[in-house]
Amino acid sequence: MKIATWNVNSVRRRTGNLVAWLESARPDVVVLQELKALEPQFPRLEVEAAGYKAEIVGQKGFNGVALLSLHPVEITARALPDAAADEAARYIEGRIQTKDGPLTVGGLYLPNGNPIGTDKFTYKIAWMERLRQRTCELLAREEMFVLGGDYNVCPTEMDVYDPKAFANDALCQPLSRAALRRLLNLGLTDAVRAFDPESVCYTFWDYQAGAWAKNWGLRIDHLLLSPQAADRLTAAGIDKVERGKVEPSDHVPVWCELELAA
Repeated sequence: MKIATWNVNSVRRRTGNLVAWLESARPDVVVLQELKALEPQFPRLEVEAAGYKAEIVGQKGFNGVALLSLHPVEITARALPDAAADEAARYIEGRIQTKDGPLTVGGLYLPNGNPIGTDKFTYKIAWMERLRQRTCELLAREEMFVLGGDYNVCPTEMDVYDPKAFANDALCQPLSRAALRRLLNLGLTDAVRAFDPESVCYTFWDYQAGAWAKNWGLRIDHLLLSPQAADRLTAAGIDKVERGKVEPSDHVPVWCELELAA
């Protein structure tokens, strides 16, 4: 079973790119971020024509997440705990029954947090704590789960093309990295690093300053796996080629494969 995440940066603008990738990559489940659309604006007909059912948590002009699946899925959450404190559309979660047991897939769009020293950064760290709380709840079930999305955190200096230039960016702050480590230290596995712990690899290239051509990238999109899912992890990768296509998102898909029977 192939699980993927992709920040599409406006689903209406990238519909063609999304559908073409769905048809070629054929993930069983994919979580999308930054839809920048309400549910009625989502290109449901095109996505369904590619074989996927779509569940959307939309927001006008900002944020927005979706879960697309080739298999029946029960939506188990449309926001993190304490959702009353947060109106932004940033989380969706679904449960799929497989022959090897239930698999939960969560899709998240973590706040950027810039500029540091403002309420935006405080909100980012608080949101990450809410994500940790939800992760603890999922771990208590002792079942397979994957939390995928745009985490807006570069875990280490290796994951940013110029650490000095990003020293004052919320994506690389010690507090941001510590919050991500607290998640990982619960027993989660970073799917990409499980197979490639040392290489420089990115998932995001800004539209400005020729970042794509210069490979000035960041690794901020991650798939984190529970121990039960990590035991079945057989492959992981980054579809970098998508960034070079016409009208691309500034992010590319990240995927992993689990040895599961749907």
